[in-house]
Amino acid sequence: MHLIAEQKAGLLTLRLTGDWRVRDLSAIRAELAAVRLDHVQEVAIDTRGAECLDLSGAWLLREFLDSVAAGGARRVGFVGEAPAQLALIDRTRAAEAKVAGPAPATKAEVSPVIAVGRTAVGQWRGMADGLEFLGRVTVQAGRACRSVRRLRPISVARHVYDTGITAIPIVALIAFLISVIIAYMSAQQLRNFGAEVYVVDLVTIGVLRELGVLLTAIIVAGRSGSAFAAEIGAMTLNEEVDALTATGIEPIEVLVLPRILGLMIALPLLTIVADAVGLAGGALLCKWLLDIPIIQYVARVQDAISSTTFWAGLVKAPVFAILIATAGTYRGLQVRGSSRELGRLTTVAVVQAIFLVILADALFAVLFMEIDF
Repeated sequence: MHLIAEQKAGLLTLRLTGDWRVRDLSAIRAELAAVRLDHVQEVAIDTRGAECLDLSGAWLLREFLDSVAAGGARRVGFVGEAPAQLALIDRTRAAEAKVAGPAPATKAEVSPVIAVGRTAVGQWRGMADGLEFLGRVTVQAGRACRSVRRLRPISVARHVYDTGITAIPIVALIAFLISVIIAYMSAQQLRNFGAEVYVVDLVTIGVLRELGVLLTAIIVAGRSGSAFAAEIGAMTLNEEVDALTATGIEPIEVLVLPRILGLMIALPLLTIVADAVGLAGGALLCKWLLDIPIIQYVARVQDAISSTTFWAGLVKAPVFAILIATAGTYRGLQVRGSSRELGRLTTVAVVQAIFLVILADALFAVLFMEIDF
């Protein structure tokens, strides 16, 4: 037994007995539920008989007292002083209420106009924060260019290895498979017109101008963009970024710029690897499916490409690298509060990086068409 209830003339007296610990919560909750609150005007709690009262038991007692007060009791008090654990819970709840401010309106109370306004304000603030971040990165990049040491070549080399060298196997595999798929599907359709030789043109131009750099950027966005967000986000949660600021070191210079520069070096190199493997995959399929000799395939490749075909794909790589690295580092620095926020912003970083890459590729396509590149 954990409590004794006595009711007399509208006065309910509860005497706590035994241990009120977390292991006894189920039994305590059942005993509290059995207390009759009919016609109760005043409640007096006597905790002197409780042998042990931990925070879990005190929290359960506070919930019971709140329900009694909500039920219409005019006075709820204690015999003697209130337990220190209960006072701690009350102070914590008061502090949370002060920080949180007034309770937000429920969904039923929010009108469509308010919802639209909140969304617009949130998007505007997000845009402003993003522009501020880009401005800080640009300023720090300008300052770092004055000294090779401030560019942190050792850190840049490490990120080139992490984002470039270790990504070669997966990039090469994806480029090979995609080129084989394109060649196979093209051969199936062009065979009906007796134009199988144009499979080489489709594979060559498609891989060099678009698919090589685009697929590589998407793979890097999912692989390295998420890594940037997770690494910097974990540092933010561990207050390592605040420690850098406290010691006079600019986090943008230490954490953001080396990742951007490293990815700007690694992504063009990965694009070249993807182009080479993609052309090799197309050559193997053409040899196996269309019986086109390798020498004829190479000659057709040289005839299919122009002087700008290779560069049209390669020039996109540094731009894609900037977008991926910026999205990852920006979301990583935004992490606050909990590991759940870290996971959410890592996902946001990957999605935004892929969206920005595809958007930039579409803009490049329009630009190249206008300038006939």
